[in-house]
Amino acid sequence: MDQINWGLIGCGNVTELKSGPAFNKVPNSQLKAVMRRDGEKAADYARRHGVEQWYDNAYKMMAEAGINSVYIATPPSSHVEYTLAGLERGLNVYVEKPVTRNAAEAQQIADAVAASGGKLTVAHYRRALPMFLYIKQLIDEQAIGEIRTVQIRMWKTAQAEQIQQTENNWRVQPEISGGGYFHDLAPHQLDLMLYYFGKPVKYQGYSLNQANQYPADDHTCGSIIFENNVVVNGSWSFNVAKNQITDSCEIIGTKGKVSFPFFGFTVALETDDINETKTFTHPQHIQQPMIEKIVNYFGSEGPNPCSIEEAVVLMKIMDPFTGK
Repeated sequence: MDQINWGLIGCGNVTELKSGPAFNKVPNSQLKAVMRRDGEKAADYARRHGVEQWYDNAYKMMAEAGINSVYIATPPSSHVEYTLAGLERGLNVYVEKPVTRNAAEAQQIADAVAASGGKLTVAHYRRALPMFLYIKQLIDEQAIGEIRTVQIRMWKTAQAEQIQQTENNWRVQPEISGGGYFHDLAPHQLDLMLYYFGKPVKYQGYSLNQANQYPADDHTCGSIIFENNVVVNGSWSFNVAKNQITDSCEIIGTKGKVSFPFFGFTVALETDDINETKTFTHPQHIQQPMIEKIVNYFGSEGPNPCSIEEAVVLMKIMDPFTGK
């Protein structure tokens, strides 16, 4: 198909800047319709973003709006439902992360994609950002030698800026999100580990609710061993003191290390001969580079930048981290 005409399901706050406007800024792409169960909010979003059509029913939008692709940006509990509906109608699907609440649901989507022959991409958009591509280049070029270990720390207060707040705070309702803030933020980090290091062969972890401020667990730890013997250890805590907030990743090799924040802008390279830091500027619409790749994929002009099979592996790692 030459033109990708999008329908957006779930035009909430996360789509205001990160993704929504980018669909009209990518060649051969247009956001034709948006949907939200609150019709007034859907109409307001459409007016502000110059979108022709708005709906309060996703099925009606998929049937009537003249679209060939759908972007699903609802909470994870409805991802399977809307994804299967889109595939059944022959639509391309772009679905937000985490792709589902657990690995079983992710496999359900993978089976549907295989049966339908449809195209689906998961929104692990950091794969397309220059900062994280630079890190991959350093790894592939063995700038720090052979990788031995990776240490991830994501420690936040309950009100940290990276934590999206909503009216009902659905991110800490496991029946909606699949877990807690770990499910919201860790997919970005763990997907990059898969992107960088390939196939995992062992993974284990644990999760608990230390502060009991909400139903979901607020502390998660886990380890992954990859086929190439890279070992990743991660710690996620969402109730630490403000002066202990940390967002860090250290990739350590036989010649040095690369360190960076997942939600920041700098990459530090340290070896015996090099000690340098590069600063990056993320695009205004942070998903735009990924959307460009998706439009090419949906138009048969490029590979899938993140397949459902890769997302299934990610969810298989996350499940034992959280005791599922």
